[in-house]
Parts: sequence; C-alpha cells; structure tokens
Amino acid sequence: MEQRQVYMDHNATTPLHPAVKAALTDAMEAFGNPSSLHALGRTAREQVEDAREKTASFLGASPDEIVFVGSGSEGNNTVLSILACASRHCTLRRDRGPEIVTTTIEHPCILETSKCLADRGVDVKFVDVDAYGKVDLDQLKDCVNERTAVVSVMMANNEIGTIQDIKAIAEIVHGRGAVFHTDAVQAVGKIPVNVRELGVDFLTLSAHKIYGPKGIGALYIRKQVPFCPLILGGHQEKGRRAGTENTLGIVGLGKAIEMRAAEMDDEAKRLLELKAALRKGIEERIPDVQFNGHPTDCLPGTLNVSFDGAEGEAILLYLDLEGIAVSTGSACASGSLDPSHVLLATGMPAEQAHGSVRISMGRENTEEDVAYVVEQLPDVIARIRDMSTAYKRDAQ
Repeated sequence: MEQRQVYMDHNATTPLHPAVKAALTDAMEAFGNPSSLHALGRTAREQVEDAREKTASFLGASPDEIVFVGSGSEGNNTVLSILACASRHCTLRRDRGPEIVTTTIEHPCILETSKCLADRGVDVKFVDVDAYGKVDLDQLKDCVNERTAVVSVMMANNEIGTIQDIKAIAEIVHGRGAVFHTDAVQAVGKIPVNVRELGVDFLTLSAHKIYGPKGIGALYIRKQVPFCPLILGGHQEKGRRAGTENTLGIVGLGKAIEMRAAEMDDEAKRLLELKAALRKGIEERIPDVQFNGHPTDCLPGTLNVSFDGAEGEAILLYLDLEGIAVSTGSACASGSLDPSHVLLATGMPAEQAHGSVRISMGRENTEEDVAYVVEQLPDVIARIRDMSTAYKRDAQ
C-alpha cells in the first residue's frame, strides 16, 4: 500500500497552482526581450505589464508603484540598502540620518542585512515583542526619532504566524518622519493586504509563497518616497531594478496573484477550520504541549507547537518517514542547529524552543490530511520522549 503524502510546509514554499503551470507553459513561447521594440519583444512586454497590473490591483496600488525583483530577500535588501547609498541624489540618508529600526523576529534577510549595514556605519535598533510575538508599540515609539530613516516590520511572521498591526505601526513611523517598510511575503495572498489602507511606503512579496514560481517577487514603492536601486545597469523597471526582466517568472506571479484574488477568502476560512481541528487533536492526544504565536491575530494555516522532551529536528525526521512534511522554523535557517530566534525573542527557554515545529497548511490540504497527522504524531512524540532522559526526569 502506497504511503500517504501530506505536505504541511507551505510557509517554506508552495506547490505550483495548476493554473500557474498552464500559464507558464504558454509563456515559454514568449522568449522576446521585453525591452525590444519588435513584435516578439512587444508580446513579452505586454505579458509583463499585465502581471504588473494584476499585482497592483491586488495590493490597492498603481502599476507604476510595482517593481519586479528576483525574490522577497532581494526586495527586502533593496529597501534597507538605501541607507548604504552615498549618492548625493539619495535624500533619505542625507536628510534623516543613517538609522534603521526593526524587530527581533524578522526574517534572516532583514536581520543579516541590518547587521551588514551596521558594519558600514548605519545605526540599527531592534524592538522587542511580547510572548505572542506582537511588537511592543511603546518601545517602537521610543526608538523612532529624528535620525531614523527606515523602519521595517514583518507583517506576518513566517514561524509563528503572528500578524502585526501594520496600520498602527505606520502611523507611529510617519508621525516621526521616517519611512516604513513591511516584509509581507507571508501575508500577501493569505490575508487581505491593501497598501493604501495600511499606509506603508514599501512592501515586499514573493511568488513561491502563493503557488507561483521561485525566483520572482515584487516590491511596492509608494510614489515620491525616496529610493535608490540595489542593482544598477540598465533602464529596466524604470531604472529601479536593472537586468532583463524574468518574463516567465513574472507571468507566473501574475497568474498566482489572479488565483489568490479568486480563492483566498474561501481558503482562509477552510484553513482556519483545519487548524482548529489539528490543534484540538494534538491537545487531546499529546500531553505537555504549548502552542506558539498569537491565538487570533495569526495566519489561517500556520500552527507552531512545542513538545516538551522532544527535539524538533527528530520530530521532523520521524514525521518525514511517515510521509508528513513540516518544518522546525524558517526554511532559510534550517541548516542551523541554533533554536529559533523568533521563539527566543518571545521569551521561550532555549530547550523548549528546540522542541518546536511549524505546521503550515495550504490550498490542497484536507480533513483527511489533518486526521492522518493527528494519528501519526502521538506515536512519534512518544517514541522521542522515550529516548529523552530530560522528559523522563520531568515526568517523575
């Protein structure tokens, strides 16, 4: 009998939507350079601009505020690296001062870029979060001052799913004269995101988190906000991101956005029901567990849970043997043996953080998938705990 395969690692990446696959196949014939003036080039340009309009409409933006980039990480690096620009045309660093304010639970591409910029003379401040992963707004108010140029806060956390009050944060930031960026890679396509309503200056998204292809993302840049490109060279993207456009990837992103607009609301309701059933099943069948992240302000398909006396990597590997794919945290940090910096930032002890897994569901998951996980997980945890002297000692 063939083993059941259950994919519950959608925060790491998503499978291609069938409609995206079809769009990519069709777009393979449009090999022209979008900058070329001949018919093949014009066809490619039309496809790029169609995807731009779809993306802008989904976000409540104007098409000329959307720049296609190679990934969410590139988009995030682009925004923060404005502060490394020494050009006399870059008003942001000159007028405000070289200071970034971000949080302790950001994606590694924000944290590592901030550290790199600190080595170049940029001041970096990190705002703490509470036990649920919510940003301390009072501390944020104290941190942002006349020297702060950019504030960057992730909209929805990739590990615990906690959603921030981005509108309130934007008001604080703008009230102090700084510009505001949000890494919305995990939020776009899962919850409603409107840049005008939120009041953000920059927003980053990535196609492969919303059933699109890898290697393509988009950066929203509000009109008239100070900006310097990260990649220089050609005139592409109106001089904001040099390099021949990835037409195939852009088409895939546009189709993925189109399908998110059609399916997101119904899917969110269904995922909330699946998550509730999964959480209930875990609570009823496994003792000594803790659920992480905010109980209500959280992504509909994300469930982060800690198991006392069970190491996260072991849980992942045992579940993989049963055909179940989950994660121990951010896929970008999966090569590290350190406990999750996100969970540590919420005040969780390192030993408990080591025993945490992230279960992130998506459009193809079913009630049967949840039932299978609930059936397999108790035995996996029991086997690991039987080998754990720490858990046996605590249980005595």
